[in-house]
Amino acid sequence: MQQTLFSVGGFSLGAYGVVVAISILIGLGVAYHLASSEKEYRQHLIDLVLFAVIGAIIGARVWQVFFYEWDYYSLHLAEIFMIWHGGMAIQGALIGAFIVGWIYTRKHQLDFWKMADIAAPGIILGEGLGRIACFLNGDAYGSPTNQGFGLVYPSGTPAYAAYGNQPLWPAEVWEGQWDMVVFALIIILSRWLKLPRGILFLTYIVLYSLGRFGLEFLRGDGARYLFNWTSAQWSSMGMIVIALVSAAVLTLSTRTAKN
Repeated sequence: MQQTLFSVGGFSLGAYGVVVAISILIGLGVAYHLASSEKEYRQHLIDLVLFAVIGAIIGARVWQVFFYEWDYYSLHLAEIFMIWHGGMAIQGALIGAFIVGWIYTRKHQLDFWKMADIAAPGIILGEGLGRIACFLNGDAYGSPTNQGFGLVYPSGTPAYAAYGNQPLWPAEVWEGQWDMVVFALIIILSRWLKLPRGILFLTYIVLYSLGRFGLEFLRGDGARYLFNWTSAQWSSMGMIVIALVSAAVLTLSTRTAKN
């Protein structure tokens, strides 16, 4: 684990930001490559990603502050805008990027769901790689295994501050691995099946959210609420329900259009 790659004078280059940037670029590259047969949409990908990243940062911070850690930030209002100190929720990032993507496609008269399908493999791949940043930073950590095995984080990381040298479940590592499984499934589905527009993207949302929901039971960095669920689990369940309803509506509208 390495929070800082190097320091020169008063400047330090954090591993978290570097890995996240690389993840975005790789995800964009994958989406751009897979969109080779959709030239009209492909030419918008780079511009869309630039705007979507801004929306993702805003959404990630809003979600972290108001849904995950409001008890803390309500007492430290000045820190809400200090994103360089960490505290970004991936589910909020997805919602922020989703909103920006919808606005962008409407403005340029593109099919939002078609663009979402094109972007889906790159998004989940970027998410999986991005969990490496969490691992290096020592956040998104698990709870104690109480079994004599697990990840032991070094001093200076959020995980160590919370649990010391106790072995913890590798929650962020397993989530990254699950994301890679979802990436593979999305690629297979896109190649083997001719799905109605939007279904590939919504399948990604459901699969990712199911994995996140399950792994949250091993997390040790979030408060728990009704049913002993974390904010991320409630967010995951909400995303699953919305995705399933959207899939049903899209499928029905596609069948109606054909008839």
